Amino acid sequence: MSLRPRSGEQVPPLTAQVARASNPVGTTAIWVRDRLDGLWRDEDFADWYPRDGRPGLSPAQLATICVLQFLLGLSDRQAAEAVRCRIDFKYAMAVELDDPGFHHSVLTDFRDRLAEDDRADRLLDLALARLKEAPAWCASAPRSAPTPPTSWPRCAT
Repeated sequence: MSLRPRSGEQVPPLTAQVARASNPVGTTAIWVRDRLDGLWRDEDFADWYPRDGRPGLSPAQLATICVLQFLLGLSDRQAAEAVRCRIDFKYAMAVELDDPGFHHSVLTDFRDRLAEDDRADRLLDLALARLKEAPAWCASAPRSAPTPPTSWPRCAT
């Protein structure tokens, strides 16, 4: 499997329209996409994958799914099914509504790559640095937005 970067992806217009119409108050997945998009870029994972071979899934998307998986307490199978079936997960991943998703074992492979060396720490440091660069993301959340789970870090006020 090789990396073919796809950073900077916008949510397809129909996916955004249907996600907003079917979830007017929002969901955790929509909140994560709207507030945390851009924490990771595929290029951040370039040294995790070989340059040749069949193209793999976007590691930035997989990292986002792992965050949602943690927040919502989903198993690998449940997370993969959510990507296949839930509009808000398709929105969070910025994919078309007819995207077929992926096999649940992809998440295990991604976590195996994450566990090598100090990759998890580097990824967290990168996310924290990007959050510090854009502090307005906390203040931009409307008060009527869904409250993220209690395990989610709170913004300083």
